[in-house]
Amino acid sequence: MKPYLKIAESTMPDGTHYSLHKQDGKIYLKYNGCELMSTSMTFSEQQLADIGCQLLLEGSPSRPKHPRILIGGLGLGFTLKRALELVGSPATVDVAELMPPLIEWNRTHLVEFNGPLLEDPRTVIIQGDLFDIVSKKQPGSYDALLIDIDNTPDDLITAGNARMYSPGFLEKLRQVITPKGCIAYWLSEPAPKFKKLLIKSGFAVEEFASKSYEQAKRSRHCLLLARRKS
Repeated sequence: MKPYLKIAESTMPDGTHYSLHKQDGKIYLKYNGCELMSTSMTFSEQQLADIGCQLLLEGSPSRPKHPRILIGGLGLGFTLKRALELVGSPATVDVAELMPPLIEWNRTHLVEFNGPLLEDPRTVIIQGDLFDIVSKKQPGSYDALLIDIDNTPDDLITAGNARMYSPGFLEKLRQVITPKGCIAYWLSEPAPKFKKLLIKSGFAVEEFASKSYEQAKRSRHCLLLARRKS
């Protein structure tokens, strides 16, 4: 097996260390030395866009004239890529990303996989914390929110993310989406307590099992689709 080649690294103010590696033509993102995601396992990230954008498809009678989507977490860009493929134009896809180097890595090291996604006129990159970004938005700002921030609410990437699973913030999310809008969450595994909290917060919730890659024999990950109760 070919060795990992470190091609970039960065340490956040809280001490969290991210590094980007290349091995056998694939890119791997590591978090404090542990593999977080890679370009070889992107199926669930793309499926996040599939379920979150199902009412926004280009050519669909249910599609708003100008869909507005917010993606929480840029990652390696595969959710963004799929969302842009699905919604067509005109559309606006805001992407909230906390870590500036990850934005730059998508513009450089990841272009060979996804192309210049960040230069697409429909893409708006917002560097900052998703909590702060959403807190400033007006009601009905988005038709869909696609959130891929943590493994689960009990397995956070950064401790500050805990506030994004509070009843108060979930109420803000409920207000930020349009009446027919939705919120789709990527989770590394099922999170029944969080599903119950979403329901208690006024959402109708569907749960989907998702594979790391399309040919996988079993589903490891979980996607939750939350809509406002009528």
